Amino acid sequence: MNTRRLLLCAGVSGACATALSGCFPVVATGMVVGAFSLSDRRTTGAQAEDQAIELKAFDRLRDRFKGEKSISASVTSFNRIALLTGSVPNATVRAEAAGVISRIENVRLVINELQIGFPQSTTGYGSDVFLTSRVKLALLDDKAVNANFVKVVTESSVVYLMGLVTEREATRAAEITSRVPGVRRVVKAFELISEGQAQALESAAKAGQALPETKGQNPQPSNPAPATPAPTPAPAPRPSSGVEVIPVR
Repeated sequence: MNTRRLLLCAGVSGACATALSGCFPVVATGMVVGAFSLSDRRTTGAQAEDQAIELKAFDRLRDRFKGEKSISASVTSFNRIALLTGSVPNATVRAEAAGVISRIENVRLVINELQIGFPQSTTGYGSDVFLTSRVKLALLDDKAVNANFVKVVTESSVVYLMGLVTEREATRAAEITSRVPGVRRVVKAFELISEGQAQALESAAKAGQALPETKGQNPQPSNPAPATPAPTPAPAPRPSSGVEVIPVR
């Protein structure tokens, strides 16, 4: 096992301890990426702000829904885009939670992937943490995509992929993830950048310069289900693994 894999395993062990403690759970959020922060395409300022957004989100959701055991929500921020995952009892709470996150300083976009239903069991959280580690290791083993650029979030065996990546990298990362045993669905929540933007970031890093502030094509945020049934969309194309891969809705 090489050094990067060892660092990843150590990070996942720490994530397990965090995810399984406390009464307002934080699900597997791919925070293991921090071990490789020098290869991150975000600026150091954006990384610091993402950490601050996640901490503020935890505090504000806990304060707003204190004592409500039917709510289990977690926020993962990447390049100031906040992904909201977990479960809530109804659409009203779902929308309210997204509103709480949207008012946090520096949040550019909220992707609301909260599901209406019951919170996971402790065993379910543990399974998600383990699945996150398997996806990260699968990405590390592939030479076509840099795993350091992909943040992995798992909720109820649905894997969300975040990061500043090119369309080619996004497609490859989703394909790899879809083949990991145990993955039920893959949701691409990437911020897409051009090959030229990727090259500019690489050149700056090689020259020892500060990375330029980079924004890409934002994923579209989800919306609560409409009051009247909408037409059933055409099924998303499935890769050879049979796991559904979709863009964020």
